Amino acid sequence: MSHTHPVQVGTLKKGGYVVIQGRACKIDDFSTSKPGKHGSAKMHLVGIDLFTGKKYEVVAPTSANIDAPYVAKKEYPLMDVSEDGYLTVLTDTGDERCDIQVQNSELLNRIKSAFGEDQEVRIMTISAMGMEQVVDMKVE
Repeated sequence: MSHTHPVQVGTLKKGGYVVIQGRACKIDDFSTSKPGKHGSAKMHLVGIDLFTGKKYEVVAPTSANIDAPYVAKKEYPLMDVSEDGYLTVLTDTGDERCDIQVQNSELLNRIKSAFGEDQEVRIMTISAMGMEQVVDMKVE
């Protein structure tokens, strides 16, 4: 299965997703230039990497196609937290997953604190292009 699909540059909007320099990005800003004497209208896109927060930019004709990642957001009940930041979660099918690591230390501390107080914690992840990352948590 492919991790991306083509979209026309001119149809992209702020908050949408696009692949810039091989990275899955959320569109943070864009501007469009008018068609000139020797070319079509162009769009300048500024994207923020979904996994690193790094800023990427690209300029492309509005009529051209560009890759957009398939992005999935999921929520899992938390079963356990290891010392090294790996989470054990329960999937929709009832299976346990223990391969999700929290990269953000502040978020990991919030998760550990809530879990340590025997609260029911749910983990939110975002995945794109074969990568997955914990982005938030909530207590029920």
